[in-house]
Parts: sequence; C-alpha cells; structure tokens
Amino acid sequence: MKDSFELIQHNFPDASEITILPVSDLHLKSILCNEREWAKFCAWLPKQKTTYIVLNGDMINNNTRSSVGSPFDDIMRPRDQKEALTEYLEPIKHLILCATIGNHEARSEKDADDDPMYDVMSKLDIEDLYRQDGAFLKIGVGTADKGNGRTGAENTYLLYVTHGAGGGVLTGATVNRNERFSYVIEGLDALVVGHSHKGAITKPGRIVVDLRTNTITRRKTVVVSAESWQSFGGYAMRKMYNPSGEIDADNPQQLLLSGVRDKRNIKAIW
Repeated sequence: MKDSFELIQHNFPDASEITILPVSDLHLKSILCNEREWAKFCAWLPKQKTTYIVLNGDMINNNTRSSVGSPFDDIMRPRDQKEALTEYLEPIKHLILCATIGNHEARSEKDADDDPMYDVMSKLDIEDLYRQDGAFLKIGVGTADKGNGRTGAENTYLLYVTHGAGGGVLTGATVNRNERFSYVIEGLDALVVGHSHKGAITKPGRIVVDLRTNTITRRKTVVVSAESWQSFGGYAMRKMYNPSGEIDADNPQQLLLSGVRDKRNIKAIW
C-alpha cells in the first residue's frame, strides 16, 4: 500500500476540459442504500465525455459486531459487499482517479487489520491509485508549448481527497470544518470531503503575497462536501439529525477543470 503523501498524477493532454465527480458514502448493501440510483449512475457515467470519479470512502456499509451500526442493518455480509462493489466498479475502473478509506471500511482495519477498500482496488488491479488516509492528486489538462520542442500541461491542478471525520447536526458545522482544513494545504485548488452526508460546495478565498514579484493576489479553493447515497432513517433519524436531500444520479456534484490557456479555473456545478 502506497503512502498517503505519495502524489497521484494524471494528465489529459487532449482535453480542453475534464469533469470530476465526487463519489462518497455509498454504504452499499445497507438497508438504506439507494442502490437503484447507484446502478443508474454506473450505467450513465461511461456515456459522459471526459468525466472521471474519485472514491471517497464508506463505499460499503461494513457493519461489524463492534461498530455503532448493527450487522442486521445490512442485507449482505461484509465480504460479499466487497465483491458487489467490485462488480459495479469493474466496467468503470478506467474512470477512477483515486480512492481512499472511510470510517465504515476502517472498522475492519481496527478489528482484523484488513482494509476492504484496498482489497477492492487490488481486485480491480488499480491499487496504485489507493491512498488510505487521503489522496493528493496532481491533474494536468490540455497541452502547452514549453519551447525547445517540449510540451506540457496547459493547466495543472492540486486536489486533496479525504473521507473526513466529525459530526454536526447543521450543515454549517461541516462547511466550517472543511474550509478550515483547506487552509492547511498550500497551493490547494480543491478539497473533496465526505462523511457528513451533507452535500455542499463553497469557495473560500485567501490572500497570497508573492515577495518575489511584490504582488498581492487572491486565491480561491473549491471545497466539496460530497453527497451520500443513503436514504434518511435508522441511526440518523433516532439521533434527530437533519435529513439531507435524496441523491440524483442525473445531477451529481461536478468539478470542471479547464485546460484552456489563460483560463485556469475549477467550475463547480450542482
């Protein structure tokens, strides 16, 4: 398993723009998983042009005897959940940019030193795209003439994908926590976090002082709190959490990365 501080690099030299979709908190084979929409999404995705996904943990429900949730809330035992997820991902594995663990998969890591998400990525033969704690992505889009017969990416972006932690009844608590963490990583263009089941997209800014050129500029970071594929009920209802909106496979959260010269930008659509 590769270290989380080892950069994952992807280049799309022929694209003027690519789209990245955050996929988090599927909880496959939970009794509350919206598997119908997930199946629809997996069929829809390959038909889209230059569209890719990042897998952000809690992809299987993985209830164990020591977890908060009950094993009786799952419709399939954990080892079969891994197989079911693998079957869904196999036709679209070439569209996966990275994957990371969630707290539900981490239950097996704690109890038995097993990482179900790493097992799935290994089965798909793309374990080099897995980072357990979080994934740093360097993404190049478009092609630029660098002189002397050399070419390189027109625009380059840095993304960090991590499952996240911590609760909070209100969406604002999630937004504040994620925005605060986005300031930790210098040069970050987008942060993608799951866990809270509260979908949100914000664009916090920061002031950047360049002493080499004596310039002061503003830089924005796109912060995505990914949607959940869970229906409302069970533990969340008993704890009186606010329900999140039902996910729509035809209208997922999208990050559009430009590969056009002088138009370096991440456009967020939802």
